[in-house]
Amino acid sequence: MVIKKRHMALPTAPLVLVLLAATGCVSAPSAPAEPTVAPSTSVARSLARVCTKPAAGPAKAPAGAVTVDPAVVGDLAAKTKKSPANTTLWLRPGKHRLESDRYAQIIPKKGNTYLGAPGAVLDGRKTNQYAFGGAARDVTIRYLTVQGFVAPQNEGVVNHDSADGWVIEHATIQHNSGAGLMAGARQQVRASCLRGNGQYGMNAYKAGDPISDLVLEGNEIVGNNNDDWERRRPGCGCSGGVKFWAVNGADIRGNWVHANHGAGLWADTNNNDFRIEDNVIEANDGAALIYETSYNAVIRKNTIRRNNWVEGRKYADRGDTFPFATIYLSESGGEPRIRARTDKIEIYRNVLENNWSGITLWENADRFCHSPANTSSGDCTLLVKKTERCAQPGIATAPLYADCRWKTQRVDIHKNRFVLDTSVVGCTVKCGRMAVLANYGTYPDWSPYPGEQVAEAITHKQHNRWHDNEYRGPWSFIAHDPSRELDVGQWQGAPYQQDAGSTFRARDGG
Repeated sequence: MVIKKRHMALPTAPLVLVLLAATGCVSAPSAPAEPTVAPSTSVARSLARVCTKPAAGPAKAPAGAVTVDPAVVGDLAAKTKKSPANTTLWLRPGKHRLESDRYAQIIPKKGNTYLGAPGAVLDGRKTNQYAFGGAARDVTIRYLTVQGFVAPQNEGVVNHDSADGWVIEHATIQHNSGAGLMAGARQQVRASCLRGNGQYGMNAYKAGDPISDLVLEGNEIVGNNNDDWERRRPGCGCSGGVKFWAVNGADIRGNWVHANHGAGLWADTNNNDFRIEDNVIEANDGAALIYETSYNAVIRKNTIRRNNWVEGRKYADRGDTFPFATIYLSESGGEPRIRARTDKIEIYRNVLENNWSGITLWENADRFCHSPANTSSGDCTLLVKKTERCAQPGIATAPLYADCRWKTQRVDIHKNRFVLDTSVVGCTVKCGRMAVLANYGTYPDWSPYPGEQVAEAITHKQHNRWHDNEYRGPWSFIAHDPSRELDVGQWQGAPYQQDAGSTFRARDGG
């Protein structure tokens, strides 16, 4: 499996203003490797701590099930091959192994179910690359621990080939290289532990085909990107708790996403129709959520805290003035012409507490279809079928002038609570910012978006709006470009007129 190299549209040196002034950051410990106290909100109380208290599978084989013996190397793969479709296989307690060939794996048949008894573990012994692969649909895996596999970068251990209709429930997928889990259409991942995998807990990618109707519910997603891919390949944009690529329709609810080495959740390139709700997202090294070159989402009723301490501080210490945020929308917005359950990006009724900065809405003016600056190389917006159409002279006129560019537009941010105690975060400036901004277009020389065009559009013309929020702590605001840092009065006044109906208590961040 090959995944095209894509990476996050973070501004590089030519795209942002870099100041050499002190950031005011003080020495502070990094985000903890794993919080020792469970979240205390009503949302968190509904979550099972599934990594420390996994549900137990059936102690006896269900009627009609095929029993798999851990003492026989390769027994699971052999009995899967021998049995017909729709077979239930029950794995006895103990450590199950595959043959020593690195490509040895289980190839399920349509409708197979795999049930682990208490203590059943499928162990790749740092030898086998994949646990479950193949194209069979509607496979179920329950109550099984899968660990110790060594999938290559961007590849996954469970559902390696992104088959459709799989159900993963009460499973523990941990301490593997690559992604613990891949995804196909109609996949459901529930009440499972995705822990300590080398790259991602889950990589929702399917070659040549978008994934639809994905569900993640009630999972614990913790400590992934253990192999620190952003250090090994700087700028790869290939790390975090979960990565989504071209997913059309996702419900992500009731999960505990924490202590991942990078972003918690990252939707990258032509995702659409996401509903992200009732999650606790905390203590991730990077952003809690990145929504990049994607469309139409509802982000609501999440508890988001202590994220972005590592990555936000790293850039601030370099003197970089860009507002690296905890919720980062990069070239993403609402688009009524693309079918979804909403026609905007709505961010409401969330609690953001003691993160490194708040919400940033960003557009890279040089990133559009057919541009050499498009890091999602080869991809175009969902409004243009053929990338090569986005060239001169056509791109300079309607409709291509608008449709060849991913736009951060129709973003509605309201009824959220933003709390910042700088003594907790360990920073006095540059860590409490909201932003709506773009760079000035400079590249390529045939770009139809030179100068301030995109900065003016995202700031004043694309219906991006904050209102009726609650702020506690010393917040500031950036509009248009990184050099324009505003106080509350400027942010609410002309020409920006943001945060109507919001309340501000600058000295009450505790």
